[in-house]
Amino acid sequence: MRTFGYPEFLFILEAARWTLALSLIAFIGGAVLGLALALARTSDSRAARLLSTGFIQIFQGTPLLLQLFLIFFGAPVLGFDINPWIAAGVALVLNSAAFLGEIWRGCIEAVPRGQWEAAEALSLSYAARMRDVVLPQAFKIALAPTVGYVVQTIKGTSLAAIIGFTEITRAGQIINNATFQPLYVFTTVAAIYFAICWPLSLLAARMERRRARALAR
Repeated sequence: MRTFGYPEFLFILEAARWTLALSLIAFIGGAVLGLALALARTSDSRAARLLSTGFIQIFQGTPLLLQLFLIFFGAPVLGFDINPWIAAGVALVLNSAAFLGEIWRGCIEAVPRGQWEAAEALSLSYAARMRDVVLPQAFKIALAPTVGYVVQTIKGTSLAAIIGFTEITRAGQIINNATFQPLYVFTTVAAIYFAICWPLSLLAARMERRRARALAR
């Protein structure tokens, strides 16, 4: 039986790159789709509002683990060849889009109504109002909660271990099966997650404090 040592630690640490890569895919894809959802939720079109609300409610109202299962095991039933990379990426992008869309919808609506009314008084189109007036202000409001959500995305990638994607948690499971030393193995896994997420949590908290001070002036 192997014992937990430096090679085993290095194997888990190297898997962190796949956690970060999957997190980056989830955030970029989720940000693009999430912005579209946020704009649809605040648009003048009733159909766009209903469709975007339905999407958000479905993906916020069901567990991410279930979404992973449905995509990974459901795609072959529909005739699509899918691997854990694609399944995890698609599930996390869709899930992230739902949450980022709702976060950003709130930030858009947090822009003072006077700004909206001023843009309307200038007869700006919806696209122009968003691009030139609302979104630049909403961006500042959204920074802190968005960074905070990135932490949740990174931790959420651990669920991809269930479908065989080798990120930090899956690497820990592999090493644990070889060493039977769960205390050492999963303490290491937890420490790596903490080292990745803690600085981002501090950054989000710092942004929140800076914004609170700016509003208090």
